[in-house]
Amino acid sequence: MNEQQKKDLASKKLLAKTLKKAEKEARIKAIKNRKPFKGLQIRPTVSLFDEKDRQEPGENNWSGFGFDLHPQVTIISVLLLILFIAGTLLFPSGAENLFDALLAGISKNAGWFFITAANIFVVAALFFAFGRYGNLKIGGAEAQPEFTKFGWYAMLLSAGMGIGLLFWSVAEPVSHLNTPSPMFGGLTPGSAEAAQAAMATTFFHWGIHPWAIYAIVGLSLAFFAYNRGLPLTIRSVFYPIIGNKIYGFWGNLIDVLSVLATLTGLATSLGLGVAQVNAGLNHLFGISISVPVQIGLILGITALATISVVMGLDGGVKRLSEINMVLAGVFLLFILIAGPSVYILSGFTQNLGYYMSNFIELSMWTETFRNTNWQGAWTIFYWAWWISWSPFVGMFIARISKGRTVREFILGVMLIPSLLSFFWMSVFGGTAIYQETNGIVSIVSAVTKDVSIALFAMLDALPMANILSLVGILLVTVFFVTSSDSGSLVVDHLTSGGKLDSPVPQRVFWAVMEGVVAATLLLGGGLTALQTASVITGLPFALILLLMIYSLKEGLKQEYEVEEIVRRKVREVREDHIINEVINTVVQDHALVHPEEEPDVTKKQDPPSTPKN
Repeated sequence: MNEQQKKDLASKKLLAKTLKKAEKEARIKAIKNRKPFKGLQIRPTVSLFDEKDRQEPGENNWSGFGFDLHPQVTIISVLLLILFIAGTLLFPSGAENLFDALLAGISKNAGWFFITAANIFVVAALFFAFGRYGNLKIGGAEAQPEFTKFGWYAMLLSAGMGIGLLFWSVAEPVSHLNTPSPMFGGLTPGSAEAAQAAMATTFFHWGIHPWAIYAIVGLSLAFFAYNRGLPLTIRSVFYPIIGNKIYGFWGNLIDVLSVLATLTGLATSLGLGVAQVNAGLNHLFGISISVPVQIGLILGITALATISVVMGLDGGVKRLSEINMVLAGVFLLFILIAGPSVYILSGFTQNLGYYMSNFIELSMWTETFRNTNWQGAWTIFYWAWWISWSPFVGMFIARISKGRTVREFILGVMLIPSLLSFFWMSVFGGTAIYQETNGIVSIVSAVTKDVSIALFAMLDALPMANILSLVGILLVTVFFVTSSDSGSLVVDHLTSGGKLDSPVPQRVFWAVMEGVVAATLLLGGGLTALQTASVITGLPFALILLLMIYSLKEGLKQEYEVEEIVRRKVREVREDHIINEVINTVVQDHALVHPEEEPDVTKKQDPPSTPKN
């Protein structure tokens, strides 16, 4: 290494050391001099970064007998669930009538609110992705992703898979084919136009809107957990609004609503799942479709979920999820090949274009000028269901997304699972519509009789129908087990103050409770009760999520301001370093061109003269 290279290396080392020191000092100073947040707080002087009175996850928990729980959140949630279960079981007919009235009343009078809220989530997600906060990193400026991009995408795809896709992938498109949405006018049932509208409506319910909700919740949880060090619970997201009062009454209320929403969202999925398993067993073995059989299935599958919980994440849900994802992929590929392949692929392209071209109207339509309540059983139910599911899916996405930028997170969560849903619906729904419109099999009559048998009616017209039906039953069963296991883990976080290592008996308790709630809803009115439960809990929780957008914006705003101060300081130090380097170089070059005259010490000089007397 020559002298110039050594100088360059020394200069780079000095610059790196100087920049690191400047960045650290600038960050400390920026945080220290931040402006206090003044908004909806009860204590206006509380800052977003206030460390006073901050609590560790599970600091005030009650421990013992295999439990480690947050007393207020757990006790209140359990009492409300017991009241609901007891009331439904003691007065089943009255409960069924009540569920019918509530679903009709909420969808008619608050349907506009769900529609508006879902659109706000989409706009907010795009604002965070493409605005000035898009380059902020989850976990801080130096955070690195824990998973490769491919691995992260794969896990996002797994988050998009579940019981709902299997249950509705045939039932929904065929239902819309037979009864088109009033938004499209008086379409003839079974026509080509009705088929096009059916797939666009299905895409709408499984596309951008639900994943925008999940993106907002997931980003909020990830930001306040990884960037602020707060517990991984919904209450933590509201730190900018209520400060350390997240540890008191308001925080408890938020987590109680989160627990109830998550449990009802899961119970809805589990109820749909056992209904479909029952239909499959009836289709193959003639086992009657009845509530008692479905209750028995819930007991059996919940027992399997309990075993999965006891085995732990690595031995249980992780392994089952991997097996199920492979099985689901093979299942999808077989239907694509054995079914009308060209029709499916052409339909996927056309359906996507039609969905995009009608996106605004689909998003804003509220049946205002029609004396109908079509949306109550479809769009309103779906939006409420996705809102209820959001803590569950959002927490999973948050835990795998450290090191991603806000823009990467939002676009990844909104686009990757949506495309999977679109393709899945095109394969299964497209095959069913092809069979129906070409007279191969009457799936409409099957759906009219019982929506849970739609999938098996479609499979009947394909090769190896019985084997495919067995695979379908197996997929739904394993999705039930993994959803119950993962759901109990999420509820555990919420009821243990954000602790990530709750005892196994506690997770078993919540897994059993999910099954009990699902069974209770089936006894209280079947599909209508399942839909009503999601709508009832989704309504107040939607308000929580709308406040969450504001809180997240305030958190990102202060993070951005700190990072801007740090960037300016680093740029200033870098510029000073470059200026100093240029000055030193100029001085050295000048010295080489105009060397100063040195006295010649070798030249003989005359001795000093001796003074004369």
